[in-house]
Amino acid sequence: MENTYKGRELTPAMRQYLEAKGQVPEAILLFRMGDFYEIFFDDAVEAAPILEIALTTRDRGVENPIPMCGVPHHAVKSYVAKLLDAGKQVALCEQMEDPALAKGIVKREIVRVVSPGTVLDIDALDAARNNYMAAVVQGMDCIALAYLDASTGAFRGCCAADLNQLRIELARVEPRELLYMRRQEATAGKLASLIEHTAMRAMDEALFDPRAARDALGPLAGEAPLPPELLQAAGGLIGALKQLQRSDSTQMEPIEVYRIQDYMVLDETALADLEVLKTLSAGSRRHSLLGLMDKTSTPMGARLLKRWLSYPLVDKEQIEHRLDVVADLVRKSMLRSEIADRLKKLHDVERLATRAVTGQASPREILSLARSMAALVELRHVLAECSGHEIAEIMRALCDPPQAVVEAVENMLEPAPATAKDGDIFKPEYNQELNELSELKRGGKEWLLAYEEQLRQSTTISSLKVRFNRVFGYYIEVTRPNLHLVPQEFIRKQTTSNSERFFTPILKEHEEKVLHAEERAKGLEEELFLDLTARIARHRAEILGAAAAVARLDVFLSLAELAHAGGYCRPSIDYSDVLDLKESRHPVLERTMPAGRFVPNDIRLDCEKDQLLIITGPNMAGKSTVMRQAALICIMAQMGSFVPARGAVIGIVDRVFTRVGATDSLAKGLSTFMVEMKEAAEILKRASRKSLIVLDELGRGTSTYDGLSIAWAMAEYIHDFLCARTMFATHYHELTQLSQYKKRVRNLNIAVKEFNEEVLFLHKLVEGATNRSYGVQVARLAGVPRPVIDRAREVLSSLEEGTGDIQIERPRPARRKRLNEPQQPDLFAAAREREPAQPRTEDKTLNRIRNLSLDTLTPIEALNLLHELKKGLE
Repeated sequence: MENTYKGRELTPAMRQYLEAKGQVPEAILLFRMGDFYEIFFDDAVEAAPILEIALTTRDRGVENPIPMCGVPHHAVKSYVAKLLDAGKQVALCEQMEDPALAKGIVKREIVRVVSPGTVLDIDALDAARNNYMAAVVQGMDCIALAYLDASTGAFRGCCAADLNQLRIELARVEPRELLYMRRQEATAGKLASLIEHTAMRAMDEALFDPRAARDALGPLAGEAPLPPELLQAAGGLIGALKQLQRSDSTQMEPIEVYRIQDYMVLDETALADLEVLKTLSAGSRRHSLLGLMDKTSTPMGARLLKRWLSYPLVDKEQIEHRLDVVADLVRKSMLRSEIADRLKKLHDVERLATRAVTGQASPREILSLARSMAALVELRHVLAECSGHEIAEIMRALCDPPQAVVEAVENMLEPAPATAKDGDIFKPEYNQELNELSELKRGGKEWLLAYEEQLRQSTTISSLKVRFNRVFGYYIEVTRPNLHLVPQEFIRKQTTSNSERFFTPILKEHEEKVLHAEERAKGLEEELFLDLTARIARHRAEILGAAAAVARLDVFLSLAELAHAGGYCRPSIDYSDVLDLKESRHPVLERTMPAGRFVPNDIRLDCEKDQLLIITGPNMAGKSTVMRQAALICIMAQMGSFVPARGAVIGIVDRVFTRVGATDSLAKGLSTFMVEMKEAAEILKRASRKSLIVLDELGRGTSTYDGLSIAWAMAEYIHDFLCARTMFATHYHELTQLSQYKKRVRNLNIAVKEFNEEVLFLHKLVEGATNRSYGVQVARLAGVPRPVIDRAREVLSSLEEGTGDIQIERPRPARRKRLNEPQQPDLFAAAREREPAQPRTEDKTLNRIRNLSLDTLTPIEALNLLHELKKGLE
């Protein structure tokens, strides 16, 4: 332990701080000193700007002062949350004895270390999403991923075939913290560029040692043997959790191992392009598919809904099972209302139970947990009107509350205090000794009134009062005009401006008795509360089982309410290659538009006849909407939801691929076109016959001919080799010619009506192709100035005639150059001077070539123009 700092002798308190810091070198140490948590040395320099507090020094005025900053103890939760949001670990070092009674330096110990992935404070967590800490281990055959939510007990794991699969899982899990072995930093480095808002931490190799991992897991490993890599990842994760919480016990459930192939694959591109979990613009749930579907009443239900939506099923029987439950609830509107009323009374049972197990629950939280558990009995009676295997399972899980829960509901006071040290937790009759102490406190107040009256009569001082305050205790107050009447047995205690305060031996004896009773009552209540909490915690498995059942019921209720309110239909699920939607609608967009304004569309795809749909039409007409709604409907159906359509037949989709939009990824050094091509390559490498592919404007990030060539070749490859159901929206009208050569290509377009140079978007998907993009009309609708629109029409007319002879407008006179203004060099002037004079015929030909717009010239137009130019030179 260091005794000096930059040549200065350290005080015992600073040496104690450094000793504690040595136990948690990677954490920012909050050191309790009286009413503040202080932070010193390098931790203070790092923490002050994050916490937005002043960085000061200890022992000002001396050479090499110690940097420090501090936060009030009563507000520490909010400051800890800021550090965690910045990806930091935080260690809390508490005073373990009363400073007033301590001999020498106060004893202190680190009681808890918190990291972004191990937060248990309910107020610091998003109720609608899990807070995961994850660990990865790369082995010879796979990359194992284990992740847990310390606040709920959820513990899951899987094995990914490669980094690509692992990346997809991490996009769905969204861990706050990711642990890895130090020697696997190369793997972690590849992941770091793919994961946002995740703290990456290299951990000791010993944590992931197979034997240590097996010991750390213990019964959490479950009955089935785990793959070696997953055993290491899961065991290392539990070991890290125990280290952070400084406890050998754990509040986690046994690990649930799942296979990635048992669910529809939704990578981060599909999740983002389709705005499944959050919107692209604001990054929020609002106006995302999840935001639309979330009509849950409990935090447990909201978290489960997000998981179901992130992991749609690919097993027909499981999907039908969920649809059966939703269908049953859709038919019973009154029952849905009754169930929802009961669910709204429930608090976050999962997280409250975890806080009880870890001993961090407050009296308020225990009372909330107890009342929630008691309310489940009433919910079970309501469910008796439902039928089906799923409801029966839920009812079985809603068991009678344990005796400790009943005791809490019947004997805890409301409102319950914020901490157990505050007292006033239980009704006095809960415990005999507590009742006696309460009687003493109540009797003490009556005694004081009687004693005050006795003193008034014996002294004839009618204004005499017996009072109490926390600083001076009990005292007798006499005003100055009456001081000559004070008897000799009154002992002076304090002088104020208008009175004198006294006490008597009798009053002092009573004070000690009453104060002892109050102090003993608080201590006894704290003991009783800890005992009650421990007894409730023993029933954690039952409580979590009930919470899981409530979550499932809440999600089913949410899906039923959504289906009923939106007029959704039950999809028909099979293993065919068909996607047949009748009058389908975009689930989110139709809710943001005025009622009746959204135009529904029929969409049919199958791998035998209509495998590849080429969709043309102007911008803003609805091409992207039609494609997105088809993909979203597949996701909704396979997660067990009814869908926004009059009818739907859905052959199970194993993966949804999207290539939508065109944006640079500047942070990764990728251009728009490179992003397009990387996503296109991913589709071509990984799509199967069971996949659904959505392509929107592929190839527009490069020149017209390059883009058209790539789009054409990719469409052919999908048709000939992948045979996957595909929707391809494009402005390359030449692609519609594919239907002449490929039998499973079908042309569709978004209908448009023209009238007096005006264009009306009908948003209706109809048969056939279109050869117009209506770009000028869209520009006018967007507010482009009229002169630009008129000039664009002239240029467009010239190009459509195929002459390429565009009349160049006379430029405005150049502004007069200022003196000494630098001239823009003409890079080609010297070359032009060396060129021989061209004949007049060739001048005209060159001008036509210079004025060509290659981005809009079609191949047919190019051939005709080349023929004309050749004739002109003969």
